[in-house]
Amino acid sequence: MKSRFLCLFSVFLCLCGQSVFVASAKAQATTQPVTQPVTRFVAIDIRIDPLGQPLGAYQIEFKATQGDVRLVGVEGGEPEAYKKAPFYDPKALQQSRVIIAAFSTESSLPTSLTRIARLHLQVRGDVVPKYELKLIVAGDKDAKPIDAKATWQTYTSD
Repeated sequence: MKSRFLCLFSVFLCLCGQSVFVASAKAQATTQPVTQPVTRFVAIDIRIDPLGQPLGAYQIEFKATQGDVRLVGVEGGEPEAYKKAPFYDPKALQQSRVIIAAFSTESSLPTSLTRIARLHLQVRGDVVPKYELKLIVAGDKDAKPIDAKATWQTYTSD
């Protein structure tokens, strides 16, 4: 009887030891630090130079061609004519591509290089993003097409 008790007690101790080991391993697994991708926010200024013509309307396409980039906001530009945020597809938020457009009937329209919008982007990961900007159309106060150049620049508060 004593040997049977010792045998059962030994089995019990082995099972308890395994339970403690498993519980300890689970606790260690849940306390391991989880690494998240680096996330940062960037603002991009979109500028158009209407080459001396009054800029009454525009449509541009901006997209990230490299990196994990999501659009999180769109802000208007500097001149009174483009202070309001431009039109864009709300579904474009959370995408890496957006088409924005605006039309102004203001009497004072910009005729030189001017910021027409500011895009706010969320960039995840260590990959340096690359961007592409395409001016689809620019128009004068009567919405007739004009020659113009579009550029982008990373915004800094300096």
